[in-house]
Formats: sequence, structure tokens, C-alpha cells
Amino acid sequence: MSPILDLDQIQTYADGLDHSEGICLAPDGLVYVGGEAGQVYRVVEGQPAEEIGRIPGFCLGLAADAENRLYICDHQSAAVWRFDIGTGAVERFCVGSQERKMRVPNWGCFSSAGDYYVSDSGGWGACDGLVWRVRSGVAEPWCETARNFPNGMALAADEQTLYVLESNPAALVSIPILPDGSAGERQLIAELPGTVPDGVAVTTDGRFVIACYRPDAILLVSASGQVETLAEDPKGTVLAAPTNVTFIGPSRDIMVVPNLGRWHMSKFGLPGLVGIPLAYPSREAIGS
Repeated sequence: MSPILDLDQIQTYADGLDHSEGICLAPDGLVYVGGEAGQVYRVVEGQPAEEIGRIPGFCLGLAADAENRLYICDHQSAAVWRFDIGTGAVERFCVGSQERKMRVPNWGCFSSAGDYYVSDSGGWGACDGLVWRVRSGVAEPWCETARNFPNGMALAADEQTLYVLESNPAALVSIPILPDGSAGERQLIAELPGTVPDGVAVTTDGRFVIACYRPDAILLVSASGQVETLAEDPKGTVLAAPTNVTFIGPSRDIMVVPNLGRWHMSKFGLPGLVGIPLAYPSREAIGS
């Protein structure tokens, strides 16, 4: 089946990036992405990316709180860093618990209550990953059944389900968040054979937009697990290892993706495809 979008419907959002992977839309309305040498970029459409600071390692997943502080996963340091957009200050947010340390923190997302869920991918093909939860500054293993290189994640609009992309073998799964805050049973939404899915965003009608590191493609998955190809680039130039996706704009109907394989971000939209709002918890909710 042919992709829904032609490549000429995909535009360059910004360039001048160093093989970016993580991305987030902050409360200030701007897009922030990371670089492979720890760069933190502020991105304005049509302008070269602006480096505003660095963390000590490789920027993977990004999330933001209500005070425009970024939470950046870094597999080289096996830590999540907190980066203050206003001052450039960097501090460790979490490295795991006293009993168990993070190994490959990959992607994090916040609930409105301040809980921070972060995937710890583990070894490629080792099936030893897990999902952590950081609550009031305390990190603990939260779910150990999404083991197959857990990667990108997103919360449902009602915050009662965490969606997790497993990269190897490739699948989109859901983890219910039970009333006591614990993890429910892992449930398969869709297998994604022949791909290495990396990042996921949720739409207002319950669909999922998935950026794939391999092939160079964006998938669209229905709530029932039907998989379509939204866009694909066989030459890897317009889309080049697109790793994550976020919705931007006043109506949240524009998608932007960083391209780990190149130096630019791509932009596209599809009528009727709208992203859910993200949660930006307060300092008090986070606990620090």
C-alpha cells in the first residue's frame, strides 16, 4: 500500500542540527531538540537551530515542566538531566534507585500530577528493559513486562494508560495505570514487523503516529492496531531515521520530526490528525 503522504508534502522545519533524536514542545510554545554531542537546541521554524546549552552526554528523549525546564535522557551518563531553558543550568534529575541504577534511559514523559515515566531500554536484543517512575524525586522500577527494548512512550489523554514502543521485536503496547498508581498488565496494540519504531505521539481520535528509525518512515496506527504508512522516504533524505514526533501549532495539527540521520527537522500535516495536549506539571507536583 502506498504512503498516505507524498514526499513533496513534507517540508523542512529547520536545519543546522547535529543528528537530533529527542524533541519536545515546551510551555513557551517553542520546540526544543537535542544533539549527539549533548547540544540543546531552541528551534524556530525557518531559522537555523540555536544552541542554548549542553548536557554531558547524548540527548535522547526530552520532556518539559511548567517552568520550561527540560528533562533529557542521556544513555552515555545513564542519567536524566534537568536543563533550565532560562539559565542554562544543568543538574541530575535521576539515575535510578539506591538498589538499582538506570542503564539506557531513553524517553520520558510527565503526567499532570508530576509523575515522570522513563523507559530504560536495556541491551539490544537482550529483552531486559523496563519502565521507571519518578515520583516526588524518588525513582523506582514501575513496569518490567515491557522488556523488548522499550523506547518512545506517551500517556493517554486521560492519563490512565502509558503507551510504549518496543523496538526489538517491534511492537506498540499499552500499560494500564491502575488506581493505586501501579502498572497493569502489558497489552499488545500492534506488532510492527520489519521496522525499528522509535517515537510515538497520540492523537485526539485515539490513533498513534510513530516515527521509525528503520525504515525511514512515519506510521499511523489505529486504536484497534491497524497499521498504515503515513510517509516513507526510500532514499533517506527528506526523512532520514526520523526518531520522534510531536504536534505543534495553535490547533496541534502540525507534526515535526527530527532526523537522526541528517541535520534537519521535517514538518507535515494530515487533515483531521490532531495531537492531544501534553502535561506540564508544576515544580510542586514534581517535588523539586
